Amino acid sequence: MARQHLPLRAVAARVIHAVSEGQSLSDALPPALAQVSDDERSQLQAFCFGTCRWYHRLQGELQTRLHKPLRKGDRIVVPLLLVALFQLRHSGQADYAVVNETVEACRSLGKPHLAGLVNAILRAAQREGEPEPASEAAALSHPEWMVEKLRHNWPDHWRAALEANNVQGPMTLRVNRRQGSRDDYLGQLADAGIGAHPTRFATYGIQLDKPCGVDRLPGFEDGQVSVQDEAAQLCTQLLDLSPGQRVLDACAAPGGKTCAMLEATDGLEMVALDQADHRLQRVRENLDRLGLNAQLAAADAANLDGWWDGQPFDRILLDVPCSGSGVIRRHPDIKLLRREQDIAGLAQVQLNLLERLWSTLKPGGRLVYATCSVFPQENHRIIQRFMKAHEEAALTLPDDLAWGLDTGAGRQLFPETGSHDGFFYACLTRIDPTDNQASTS
Repeated sequence: MARQHLPLRAVAARVIHAVSEGQSLSDALPPALAQVSDDERSQLQAFCFGTCRWYHRLQGELQTRLHKPLRKGDRIVVPLLLVALFQLRHSGQADYAVVNETVEACRSLGKPHLAGLVNAILRAAQREGEPEPASEAAALSHPEWMVEKLRHNWPDHWRAALEANNVQGPMTLRVNRRQGSRDDYLGQLADAGIGAHPTRFATYGIQLDKPCGVDRLPGFEDGQVSVQDEAAQLCTQLLDLSPGQRVLDACAAPGGKTCAMLEATDGLEMVALDQADHRLQRVRENLDRLGLNAQLAAADAANLDGWWDGQPFDRILLDVPCSGSGVIRRHPDIKLLRREQDIAGLAQVQLNLLERLWSTLKPGGRLVYATCSVFPQENHRIIQRFMKAHEEAALTLPDDLAWGLDTGAGRQLFPETGSHDGFFYACLTRIDPTDNQASTS
């Protein structure tokens, strides 16, 4: 039986509905992309990401226009209208086309009895323009709890961070220093007609003026360069890597930081963990493309009996599972999926991972704790809690760093429009008791 071909907006509505029901964009979008033609895929992706990015603001407008709640069986029309409102407010598409094609999509979704309602709502939205948002959270298009939490935690930074979340993040590259310098690769980009400039803080980072497909990047398939945000690249500067060290990347997938460490220093004995074997496949693919090697294991990092051979590590990168609140601009569905009550549970997981992996670190070794979060509860407060229980732990983040806000227990980067994502780093050294004895003798 031939598969029914749904209009683009109907497919987008189903994706947004799935996200509103708790499915991530990374899970909901790929099968939807397979339902549309090749030349529609970028547009479908733009519709879905854009609608999630502006979901709370669009929803606020729709509530002023949809005066009666729809029956449960008709609720697919709500995400359809949100997709249409996104196009009217943010896409630059012709209004008449948005209205007409959304009405047709409504019929194709099996809701012809609501076509008149859809037409009336969108004609009014076209005619009247966007209403004043009912709240600051709606204006900034974030859930209320997130706005209030950030306002309370970061009174000088919250608004700029939220505004940055609503702007698509830039495409940033990490040059493989084993294959050439950053200046050399900037020259290759210029020859290829791709505008780019060096990142401010990451030594081997390059930010493109406009995103492009990796197939356009010179030498990408040969491992000359990888796509990685500038903030994520900074881990190699903190680990103080040297040849011969035994290094653990505890939550490794998709492998960007694993590869960055191996590129930075020859002769590392690298162990990369992730709970899911299918996620480790991404790590394998990145290692193969870059010509790098690591020992991979699918395991829960906190369950030492399941993977650790008892040999301690010189360096540990612990990039813990977190709320993702620093990378919302790249994953706007986080605004719909994350709940305030999630943060306490994540913090417990993070502290447990830190406690467990600390025992695998050599005396004199260094552990870098990292998140892509902007919530203190997941970041410097975790470090403060840990330090109170561990006299043998010392904060050793360099004093001369040019990036991030000093929290007293690590450095916080906020997402910046046209620059890096939001990230947190703390650097802990396990004090060697023999060094301590020597200093007191």
